[in-house]
Amino acid sequence: MFAQEFAQHLVDGLIVGAIIALPALGLTLIFSVLGFANFALAAHATLGAYAAYWVNVSFGWPIAAGLLAAFVAAGALGLATDAVALKRLRQRGGADTALTVAIVSIALNIALESVARFFFGNDLRSYNLPILRDIRVGQIHVNPQQLENLFLALAVMALLFAFFGMTRAGKAMRAVADNPDLARLKGIAPERVARAAIFAGMGLAGVGGMLIGLDASIDPLTGGRILLTVFAASVVGGLTSIPGAVAGAFLIGVAEELALIVIAPTYKSAIGFVAIVITLALRPQGLFGRPRA
Repeated sequence: MFAQEFAQHLVDGLIVGAIIALPALGLTLIFSVLGFANFALAAHATLGAYAAYWVNVSFGWPIAAGLLAAFVAAGALGLATDAVALKRLRQRGGADTALTVAIVSIALNIALESVARFFFGNDLRSYNLPILRDIRVGQIHVNPQQLENLFLALAVMALLFAFFGMTRAGKAMRAVADNPDLARLKGIAPERVARAAIFAGMGLAGVGGMLIGLDASIDPLTGGRILLTVFAASVVGGLTSIPGAVAGAFLIGVAEELALIVIAPTYKSAIGFVAIVITLALRPQGLFGRPRA
């Protein structure tokens, strides 16, 4: 009985980890290039989910098209909100700039959640999808939509890693993240790379929000509910490591699901908090991050 329950939670954790990896990648990408954690990512995940919902329900677009809509809408909104609320602060310089921008991003997140609540209300909304029966493998059952979400998340991650490894824009982002001054001497414009990182990072958050909505439903707090988990995944993996964000997401996703064997679902979010505390105490740079000089 325990082995069956363990296997079921392990499979669920791997699926959750794959979905959480997308906004975690977005948070890590933005932090690597700009040097601060943009917590407004949660609201962008929610609004990306709503964008996909709108084109799916209003126009009958399929999931793949909704995924593109979520990415573009969340990415474009990320650029707009950065230009309005964060750009001048992050360009100011100073020892406290990163902390100031992070705090302002929390206020921005609350404001965007209120905007979502104003336009969409507090009702739960679901995508226009057929209801499918679970697939059973032995005693383990998985919904076909969960499997589709897993494959979509893995496909997006594969495209992202190909982008970083095979394109000039991706290599420019890596160069700015490693050494902004040297990248500037090589002719790379850091601000242009920053805009690309914001668009891609928030776009990934939007896709993650959509996949969460496909698995359950969406409301104005869809992104807010996963913010601690996403942040924990980035911290555990290393806030400057793209592969670390993926590893951290799978670790946190599996840990949260396995914890349900012994704790009530109400306390599941505490796993992320505990993971952050342990990581900062034992290895502040994360599993894959580089220690500060």
